[in-house]
Amino acid sequence: MRKQNILLLIIIVVALGLAVFFQLFLSKNSDEVNTEVVQLVEKYNKNCPLAIQEGIRLDSVTLHEERVVKYNLTLLNVEKESADITVIREEIRKSLLSTAKANPGLQVFRDNDYTLNYSYSDKKKVFLFDVKILPDEYK
Repeated sequence: MRKQNILLLIIIVVALGLAVFFQLFLSKNSDEVNTEVVQLVEKYNKNCPLAIQEGIRLDSVTLHEERVVKYNLTLLNVEKESADITVIREEIRKSLLSTAKANPGLQVFRDNDYTLNYSYSDKKKVFLFDVKILPDEYK
């Protein structure tokens, strides 16, 4: 009976040791990813506002919740009152999905399961719509 208790105690100590080791390893790895993402977002913002294609300007990039990157954009040729927002949103969503899958600049987000949230305003700074792309959609 005493040998079983000693063996059980050894197994518990080894299991706890492994749990602590993996927690520290994952925590360190997570900190490195967070630092890389923060630096990437800072780099984006230094270049803002930035025309990313004809009629679309990137105004800023922010980190909101954990593993959520928000891009704030302006559609320079659109006014909310006269635009078909549903059609525009669907076309932009299709384009964003293909970009998210292929763009090497988004690799760190793909590798670490970030949600990409794109917020669009019209040329008068009136909010139009958000497009949210979840990690399982662009991997």
